[in-house]
Amino acid sequence: MKTFFEAYIWTLRSKLYRMAYLWLKNRDEAEDAVQEALEKAWQQRQALQKMDNPTGWMVKVVKNQSLQKLREKQKWVVIESEEDIPELPLPESEDISPAVRMVFRFLKALPEKQQEVFQLREVEGLTYEEIAEFMDISMEQVKVNMFRARKKLQEFLSNQRK
Repeated sequence: MKTFFEAYIWTLRSKLYRMAYLWLKNRDEAEDAVQEALEKAWQQRQALQKMDNPTGWMVKVVKNQSLQKLREKQKWVVIESEEDIPELPLPESEDISPAVRMVFRFLKALPEKQQEVFQLREVEGLTYEEIAEFMDISMEQVKVNMFRARKKLQEFLSNQRK
């Protein structure tokens, strides 16, 4: 029989990695952030079983680990214009479909908060409540950012068809 940690926390690894990669844009650092978060979860495994939202707690820990890594490396960059926005790295596979490339271009065009909300909702499947708790913003802000991201997606797709 699987333990709570194996059944609920360990299975979050790939989701947590994608989130860490979203923030860090570096595979090794994202893997390190997830590993450190899993170590913290292991230390808190008894308390995690009693939490209402252990997934939200794990996401928050990964975000904090990612932010800590950014602070340590002093990767904070002031973006003064659109040209300063770094390219989103594409997966290294050459078998990337045009649709996937289009999604990466779309995500790159979103403001960071909308990008984060969109990723957490549409890719990771978190609820609005979980996103609000995780990002430490109101439910209304989550809904507004999601609405704006979806509206931009509609505009982006209609421009791609032209």
